[in-house]
Amino acid sequence: MNHKILEILEFDKVKKLLENLLLTEQGLEEVRQLSPMVDIDRIQQAFDESRDMADLFVHYPHFTLATTQEIGPAMRRLELEADLNILELLAVKRILTISKELADFYANLENVSLRQLDKLFEKIETFPSLQGTLMAVNEGGFLEDFASEALLKIRRKIQEAEVQVRQVMQDLLKAKADMLSDSILASRNGRNVLPVKNTFRNRISGVVHDISASGSTVYIEPRAVVALNEEISHLRAEERHEIARILREISSLLHPHTAIIRNNAWVIGHLDLVRAKHLFARDYEAVVPTLSDQQDIALLNVRHPLLTKPVANDLTFGSDLTTIVMTGPNTGGKTILLKTLGLTHLMAQSGLPILADKGSRVAVFKEIFADIGDEQSIEQSLSTFSSHMTHIVDIMRQADEETLVLFDELGAGTDPQEGASLAMAILDDLRLRGIKTMATTHYPELKAYGIETPHVENASMEFDTDSLRPTYRFMQGVPGRSNAFEIARRLGLADVVIKAAQEWTDSDSDVNRVIERLEKQTLESRKRLDHIRDVEQENLKMNRALRKLFDELTRERENELNKARLEAQEIVDMAMAESEDILKNLHDQATLKPHQIIEAKSQLKKLAPDLVDLSKNKVLKKAKAERAAKVGEEILVTAYGQRGILTNQLKDGRWEAQVGLIKMTLKRDEFGLVKAEKEGQPQKKQIHTVKRANVKGPKARLDLRGKRYEEAMQELDEFIDQALLNNMAQVDIVHGIGTGVIREAVTKYLRSNRNVKEFGYAPQNAGGSGCTIVTLK
Repeated sequence: MNHKILEILEFDKVKKLLENLLLTEQGLEEVRQLSPMVDIDRIQQAFDESRDMADLFVHYPHFTLATTQEIGPAMRRLELEADLNILELLAVKRILTISKELADFYANLENVSLRQLDKLFEKIETFPSLQGTLMAVNEGGFLEDFASEALLKIRRKIQEAEVQVRQVMQDLLKAKADMLSDSILASRNGRNVLPVKNTFRNRISGVVHDISASGSTVYIEPRAVVALNEEISHLRAEERHEIARILREISSLLHPHTAIIRNNAWVIGHLDLVRAKHLFARDYEAVVPTLSDQQDIALLNVRHPLLTKPVANDLTFGSDLTTIVMTGPNTGGKTILLKTLGLTHLMAQSGLPILADKGSRVAVFKEIFADIGDEQSIEQSLSTFSSHMTHIVDIMRQADEETLVLFDELGAGTDPQEGASLAMAILDDLRLRGIKTMATTHYPELKAYGIETPHVENASMEFDTDSLRPTYRFMQGVPGRSNAFEIARRLGLADVVIKAAQEWTDSDSDVNRVIERLEKQTLESRKRLDHIRDVEQENLKMNRALRKLFDELTRERENELNKARLEAQEIVDMAMAESEDILKNLHDQATLKPHQIIEAKSQLKKLAPDLVDLSKNKVLKKAKAERAAKVGEEILVTAYGQRGILTNQLKDGRWEAQVGLIKMTLKRDEFGLVKAEKEGQPQKKQIHTVKRANVKGPKARLDLRGKRYEEAMQELDEFIDQALLNNMAQVDIVHGIGTGVIREAVTKYLRSNRNVKEFGYAPQNAGGSGCTIVTLK
């Protein structure tokens, strides 16, 4: 793409808008090098990256990057095996840190399907060892003491020597106070000195470093600290030497990974640029357009990005349309629309979002040429017309079917009749060569050319004759009028003069009347379109209101059904409570085994009708969530319909409960809380049942191999409880041999359980000492 078009359409100003949104110097450099592309695949890749970033922001709206510095010069120094300084190492450290953060972010990415950005994330490589080494480089611009043992020792010696110097100097301040001009220490040439009165300069031995401007004060380094200061200077030199050695060592570690670090920096900068594109689209209400491979342009509500309050316009430039001729008065916005068309395509071909609505299409041009503005050249002694023609000649020589040509005031600056003829000849030549062209002009002859010539269309900018101001609305298919007579009349020009002028232009009156009718039809069509859009919005609002009413009606119906279900359930609860009392009396009157009582309860429960499954009921879920379980509360085990008491809550959230003679471990969703008994009313309880088809059958074997001790004991306890509830006479417990810890724990548990009749190891062919057979009472 030629650089002249970038200057004419002010593409650099658009890039400035992006620069304000960037965080990294790598991204800043990339946007400065950004230019329109002609490869449709590369443009589509840039569009897909922008769509990926938009999807990313939906799920991760706070996605951001840290600021970075340019590391190109540092990488070149490394390639030459030179040592990096601390600031350069800090820049590399920041790149490695951000690389690790981005790699971790991508590893934990969920719910986002990427088209192109995944390739960028996968190119990032991390270096944990190098990051650990660079921890010695402090963000303040110095090396930490732990960078090496030698550096730590040197700095400790320096600190000790400085403490001694300060102590000696403080003692001298006190002892020689009457000889000093000030009671605080001074510093000269990097040394601590005493401000001694000139009259006492011979009373304090030492090195004179300075004398005050008045000559009344002499700055003396006492002899007592000269040796210490010399030692500190020597240690400082050793410190500098050690720092240089450490920097050389770190640089040598970075040298083999120069190419990868450089690539990481580029990926970070590119991600920053894609992020800036998304922020630009969000702030300016821009979109990623669709690419057309047939030069089919459809810009919906397109706007110029550099205007403060741009007017949106629709511009259609179909594949069968070659030329658009735009006429009308000055200051109507013709040039702005011309620039908008060109700049929009420069942005799109650079992979940037365009200021338009969704559904917009853009073409891909190898070159865009424009002749816009005053091209008068004083240096070359060329007039405006000559300068324009020189430029137009160059354009026509270079233009082909894959270019877009923009002409502003084509044929201006010369005799109107000759200029109009020349303009039509130029446009017709471009039309016959199939070159997309958009031109603005004042010549009325071009209006007839636009009407009579195939593949050519007229256009104009709307002008409000009532307010005498342009509306900047684009009217495609309608040639423009100068509106000179209407404007002159409203400005106070005499009617006699206006009528005389109209008599001179009778030959064009028919054309003007046709144009006027076309303008009215266009305005009427636009009003109808606006009305259709308003009706569409009202329909959407009505649809949302009806949907809201339907949802409310559905909720009310569900609430009423829930009330009926709760009432029915309370009746069943009362019946179950009565059966509990009967069974309790039965238990008091006769000595029955626990599993016989449980079996009797299950048989009684079968006599009641199946309860409704309320596990999905929103009202019951809310009630359940509001009431928390507590130790000592009465519960109902949902799987067996048995009552019990909560005795303890385990650390993993489960509960221990005593159900008759059986101790059970339950999850919170495996039991319901029994309602508290009100004064003077029979006790009621709330039951949450599960479908019987979902309850799994009892198991006669438990496998504890590979389990941890606590987990094994918990599963064993639950297994024995389930076996007792299901009236099982014998079960097998597979614990393996291993270290014997689980086997001993199983033996201890079975020995202490009163419901176990006897137990022993299985026969050798059935597992031997790795399996225990248990007989229950």
